[in-house]
Amino acid sequence: MKIAINEIKVSFGRREVSLSGIDELVRSISEIGLLNPITVDPNHTLITGLHRLEAAKRLGWTEIECTVCGLEGLQAELAEIDENVVRTALSTIEYGELLERRKEIYESLHPETKAGLSQAAGMNRATGKHVSDKMSPTSKSFAQDTATKLGVSARTVERTMQTMKGLTQETRDVFHNFPNYKLSQSDAARLSRLDPAKQKTAAILLASGQIRSVDEYEPEPGSGKSTRKRRQSKEFLESVAELKDPTKRVTADPEIFLSEYHAMVYHIQQQIRSYYEPYSVENISSLSQPDIDKLQSLTDSCCEMMQDFVRQVREGKWQQHD
Repeated sequence: MKIAINEIKVSFGRREVSLSGIDELVRSISEIGLLNPITVDPNHTLITGLHRLEAAKRLGWTEIECTVCGLEGLQAELAEIDENVVRTALSTIEYGELLERRKEIYESLHPETKAGLSQAAGMNRATGKHVSDKMSPTSKSFAQDTATKLGVSARTVERTMQTMKGLTQETRDVFHNFPNYKLSQSDAARLSRLDPAKQKTAAILLASGQIRSVDEYEPEPGSGKSTRKRRQSKEFLESVAELKDPTKRVTADPEIFLSEYHAMVYHIQQQIRSYYEPYSVENISSLSQPDIDKLQSLTDSCCEMMQDFVRQVREGKWQQHD
């Protein structure tokens, strides 16, 4: 049935619409029409089809074909999550958090699928006590049902849930503040195995581009990296992470800023001094001429950036750089 677009309500908190996806839909719908109706509940609240609804609005439609579904409450939210997971480009953290919410809803609707209850139900069946008949029985666990919906293995879903279980909220918040950073599943898993006290620092360093992998900050045991060099490197990286923490409240205290800047310069100086230690001499003495040229280029680039920063501050023209 067709419903007036201005009567359709969109719940607060839904994911933002992908503009590129909308443009593609607008072209497609203008050429071949709306092939799949959107879904609303009896109160005309949208359940699935946000992108199709927005495309219809752009085309100037006043009505849109809808399927009115009796799903309510948790079932409606579950349907919305399924659409978002399948059709929307999600970051690793967003994807994991949607699956966490899906598990909460799924196990609320199907309590017999929870690990403890499922095992108890199995024992009851074995002894002839079919108490689970009073529940809303389903043969699929959360992982199995989700795997079917997403077209992946149940083990993949279980690994994602295990990773999310290990990530602290502080670590997750870091990546919410770096939306353009593409956290890989492998780095997310590695982060989840770190001590919670180290997770946030490693996350900041990853998201801000200071390191390329978690192991650059916290090497796996037995990596063979010099303990002294690793300690000095970690101290420097931790100072950088402190400066780049996106969740830290920004203050307008010049003393704090100068103290932080001094700490950064101090750790750079300490790192340079460490290259005079015996364990570095052999590596440095074997540098080729192209290697030395690269060293010079990196040094010039760093010095130029710092000098440019000071110049802009002096001239009152400082602005944040991406």
